[in-house]
Amino acid sequence: MTRIFLIGYMGAGKTTLGRALAAELGVEFIDLDCYIEERFRKTISQIFAEKGEEEFRNIERRMLHEVGEFENVIISTGGGTPCFFDNVEYMNAQGTTVFLDVPVERLFIRLSIARSKRPLIKDKNDEELRAFIAEQLGKRLPHYSKAQHTFKADKLEDAPQVKASVEAFRREFGV
Repeated sequence: MTRIFLIGYMGAGKTTLGRALAAELGVEFIDLDCYIEERFRKTISQIFAEKGEEEFRNIERRMLHEVGEFENVIISTGGGTPCFFDNVEYMNAQGTTVFLDVPVERLFIRLSIARSKRPLIKDKNDEELRAFIAEQLGKRLPHYSKAQHTFKADKLEDAPQVKASVEAFRREFGV
């Protein structure tokens, strides 16, 4: 039975690597944010706006516990998921947790391209974005470091890199 939780900062490649890895292994892929949006028929931004962060985090925790019972699955969590409640401990108990480690500069490049799709960063200029990533990543690293494993995910920029990363992940973790 496979149950792998991918954690890390936004732009780390949790969805990119997770989807490719699940396809390679022939297991289901679940992006926790998409799962929440489908269940509640609202975007994460709408849930935040209507209910506030505290209630969103409660919803996120309940949905994590729901998908955490599934078998033969790769789960990509939201960037903040490991930072609340006992979420990391829960994921560690339910399966294998892997922190996708990406340097700030690579996160900056990835997020500057997708800036308009991410409410937290859409209005930031390059200097503000780089500083925001460094500050937030610094705050979250103590939570991310509770993962059972760490995987360097700085090479996910194109199909050959994704394929090579999936192969490296499989070798490193024996899946």
